[in-house]
Amino acid sequence: METAITPLSGGSKSNTIEVSLATDLEHRYPMPGCIAIVYVAELQILSGNAVRQFGVTIDGLPSKLLNIPDYLITDTMYSREPHPCSSNYNITITAASNSTLPPILNAFEYFSVVSTANLGTVINDVSAMGAIKAKYQVKKNWMGDPCAPKKFAWDGLTCSYAISDHPGITDINMSYGGLSGDISNHFGDLKDIHYLDLSYNNLTGSIPNVLAQLPTLLVLDLTGNQLTGSIPAALLKRSQDGSLTLRYDNNPNLCGNNTCDRSIGSAAGKKNSSMLVVYIAVPIATIVVTGVLIVLLSFRVRKKKGPTRGSNGHGHQRLDNRRFTYKELEVITDNFKIVLGQGGFGPVYDGFLQDGIHVAVKLVSQSSKQGIREFLTEAQTLTKIHHKNLVSLVGYCKDGKYLALVYEHMSEGNLDDKLRGRDCNAVFLTWRQRLRIALESAQGLEYLHKACSPPFVHRDVKTSNILLNANLEAKVSDFGLMKAFNHDDDTHVSTDRMIGTPGYFAPEYARTRQLTEKSDVYSFGVVLLEVVTGHSAVLQCIEPTHIVQWTQQHLAEGNIEQVVDARMQGDYNVNGVWKIMDVALKCTAQDPAQRPTMTEVITQIQECLELES
Repeated sequence: METAITPLSGGSKSNTIEVSLATDLEHRYPMPGCIAIVYVAELQILSGNAVRQFGVTIDGLPSKLLNIPDYLITDTMYSREPHPCSSNYNITITAASNSTLPPILNAFEYFSVVSTANLGTVINDVSAMGAIKAKYQVKKNWMGDPCAPKKFAWDGLTCSYAISDHPGITDINMSYGGLSGDISNHFGDLKDIHYLDLSYNNLTGSIPNVLAQLPTLLVLDLTGNQLTGSIPAALLKRSQDGSLTLRYDNNPNLCGNNTCDRSIGSAAGKKNSSMLVVYIAVPIATIVVTGVLIVLLSFRVRKKKGPTRGSNGHGHQRLDNRRFTYKELEVITDNFKIVLGQGGFGPVYDGFLQDGIHVAVKLVSQSSKQGIREFLTEAQTLTKIHHKNLVSLVGYCKDGKYLALVYEHMSEGNLDDKLRGRDCNAVFLTWRQRLRIALESAQGLEYLHKACSPPFVHRDVKTSNILLNANLEAKVSDFGLMKAFNHDDDTHVSTDRMIGTPGYFAPEYARTRQLTEKSDVYSFGVVLLEVVTGHSAVLQCIEPTHIVQWTQQHLAEGNIEQVVDARMQGDYNVNGVWKIMDVALKCTAQDPAQRPTMTEVITQIQECLELES
């Protein structure tokens, strides 16, 4: 209500406001029809002789009311009875004959009927869930329509609800559900599912191939069952390329690759096996004894020489990646000639390995506040986790006082420089490129939250820690501050001191020093706001203003163009921008329980990308 329009001065229409709204009615019912509501409020203090008086005509109905709005007081006008809907809806506001001022319009709303009679859950989803319910004899509240009404959706289901469209099932959580038997092929009929959790049941048999054919599936959790055989190759491929998070631990007889023991337990097979034992037992025994002697001898030699190449001699875990000496780093970086940037540890240098691989060398500064503990945390973490949207570790250096990490090189720098135009390439990111970078970054974080055991909290999610390769593919970096939950079922981790970057701290972390996955979600919400606006996390206005506060203030005016980075020159789908803004503000909600998960964020960003196609 803080903004309004009046007619342009001059001309025959200087005393009239006309609004014509084109409507796309998907359901046409003669009753009860449509309703429009007009809101007005005087925004000027009028002088004693000034009069603002007008009548309102809604879609051709006779004007019944004349309105004299009060200063900063909202008045509302609407038709008392609904009337038939049409493809164009017209509102006309005309100044009264005795009015000295033009009419005013602050806001209006338009309501049309949307039938819910035929908006039950997608029929294929209903059939699939009916078969799944029958197979596993589910005794929950699984009655009636799975998703509708929304208030009575089945336990364990998450559905998508769109205006004038059928609800669809997107998430299923049947963990600890007492399920037995094989995995139903009917799960393969749920074409819009993103998340399927069947963990900690008593499921047997093999994993059906149909699960690999689910186009939108992002997370498949089969942990803690009695599954057997090989994981379908298509599922493994999707897991390896990062498009699917696949969990299958604690299935003793399930093969993590395509090479399973397929020996036949027939009598003949057993007989042949027993004969083989006789023939090979003696050679194997000889080999084993020889191997033991070699191991003992090498152990004695190692003990004399000191710590092994992969150990630091201080009880820290061994690193499995390539180890470099400081002199090798000098050669790789041409004596540390080119500085790529400055991180929390110290400078990052450009370099090339002997085989021509382009790398970035992060050298720990002697004055760095992040010491050997954080260094080893990052090194150890990166040897264990692998995802296409996480920066890969090539090797490390622990040579006396020198500490360094050697990464794959990301030629396009970081997202922060790209958004601010600080990199050498003056071409600004398009809206589609920004969405793609946001999606890939979210996928990297989701992997840390959901696929790692125990899960990790990154603790320093920000635009400068999102790196870009030559194809502008995004990878999350800088794991030195990352913290693992002690156990999979922990709800938070505590820290002694504030760790991270001002502007990205979740409010509950600042208060309690307790971190959860939702702390990373808050930081990622700030990143999303930067992606849309092009501004930094803290704006240097008349006084420093946080981007969340700045965005909320400007969106209250209802003008998205004032918020969007002008360098995109309007080349975006405005509905997608509003959607991303909505996701970002939900991510930055004060209450962590109100924030979405990274899986849910990924789904929303993917929908925005589809709007751009």
